[in-house]
Amino acid sequence: MPVKVKICGVRTREIVDTAVDAGADYIGLVFFPKSPRYVEPDAARQLAALAVGRAETVAVLVDPDDALIDEILATVRPGLLQLHGSETPDRVAEVEARSGLRVIKAIGVASADDVSKAAAYRGIADMILFDAKAPADSKLPGGHGLAFDWRALGGPSVERPLALSGGLTPDNVSKALAITGASLVDVSSGVERAPGEKDPDLVRRFIQAAKAPHPLKKAVGS
Repeated sequence: MPVKVKICGVRTREIVDTAVDAGADYIGLVFFPKSPRYVEPDAARQLAALAVGRAETVAVLVDPDDALIDEILATVRPGLLQLHGSETPDRVAEVEARSGLRVIKAIGVASADDVSKAAAYRGIADMILFDAKAPADSKLPGGHGLAFDWRALGGPSVERPLALSGGLTPDNVSKALAITGASLVDVSSGVERAPGEKDPDLVRRFIQAAKAPHPLKKAVGS
């Protein structure tokens, strides 16, 4: 099954067009004001409109309250929601019921022990996104350009499908896919010139590399 690609933290019309023309499956719009990739809902609505019929829009939220969820649903009309905060399984279920949309839940990973936390969300979230855990002093839950040891996801005990993020670039995404067998790869800082400023050439190169054939490694650490 072809690997799907999400270009996250999109803020301009140029990058929406570049990404979808290159074959991106998802466009991620960040609604977390502390992030350099934040977009206001009205601006996000225009970006989402560009992707209609070409790629799905994912609204990325961090511990959102119901008011913010309702605003994003009414204004942006995304196809999916991504919860990237400390949302509990019960909260994820509430958000899914309230929105009527598919929900991706991000899990921060620093070691193999963190991977086990995903089990609590299985059957609730539509997909688990494994991302590198943010540094302890960071105000942002993601987008740091950090990677974790992908071998933590390579074993047969990790349920699939799964999504992968954290430190991915055009140069390493093929290796990451070979190790993890991820169904979806999610990139933000790895295709940027500067925080929040996407590079069209890097976006195209990432999508091409992610969608190229790649062998799945048979054993963790191989």
